[in-house]
Amino acid sequence: MSAAGRPGRTVSTRIICARNGSVYSRVDELATEEPLEVRVAYFEAGVERRRSIAVTMRTPGNDFELAAGFLYSEGVITGPESVDRIAYCTDIEGPQMYNVVTVHLRPGVAFDPERLSRNVYTSSSCGVCGKASLELVRTVCPGRPVGDLKLWPELILGLPRALARAQRVFARTGGLHASALFDAGGDLLLVREDVGRHNAMDKVIGALLLAGKLPASNTIVLVSGRASFELVQKAVMAGIPVLAAVGAPSSLAVELAREFGLTLIGFLRGDQFNVYAGAERVEGLGAGAGTR
Repeated sequence: MSAAGRPGRTVSTRIICARNGSVYSRVDELATEEPLEVRVAYFEAGVERRRSIAVTMRTPGNDFELAAGFLYSEGVITGPESVDRIAYCTDIEGPQMYNVVTVHLRPGVAFDPERLSRNVYTSSSCGVCGKASLELVRTVCPGRPVGDLKLWPELILGLPRALARAQRVFARTGGLHASALFDAGGDLLLVREDVGRHNAMDKVIGALLLAGKLPASNTIVLVSGRASFELVQKAVMAGIPVLAAVGAPSSLAVELAREFGLTLIGFLRGDQFNVYAGAERVEGLGAGAGTR
């Protein structure tokens, strides 16, 4: 717990280590995992109402970005102009107040509480349960990502090294996922870490949203795990034209990327990567790329 009463991003604990036949005790740092409840305050017939819409296990920090990014990527809000303010829940005393965030919508912003799948539960591993469908993205997506950038293999291969240098909490704990946003030249713009892959992406999108920088055209996002449907969905919603992952994509992720013209790169590690969609943005692949 931090001095201000907020949960910190890491906690220390004493552990027993067994190494090369020796046993000893030492202090280890763990990535903090705490629940975050996201609530929406909205107006209906002139009366302010509040609705709890999601709970996710996350690493504390950038909570307002997480809430804003989640609501944007799910199509609940359309931009920063939808949001009046974001605040922790002051009705709760003690450190638990920092585990509840309320997004206050501006008067006149429509909100359908049933739109978010009947009191959704989200976890750090599976995303928003029961909501992953192509039809949903077709309904709420503001448009296809715009990106005329051209990527050389050398630039793509250098992205994981840049991310590794920026993962400060991961370097201390080894227990966090990350999403990093790069410009067309491969320069790191921002990075967010979390125990949940989807949370890390939502924090990146929330940061862009609150800064008025969406859609994020001509950018590249790199995620530290696999490329799931939900991560491609979030990239499409944010207008990010290139998504790279160190792990494998799912079949539905590839289908969504191809439908919306997103360049999807997987198994980006060492000196190799695979291009599953949008190969036209990657230079030097040759005319036969993607024919097998």
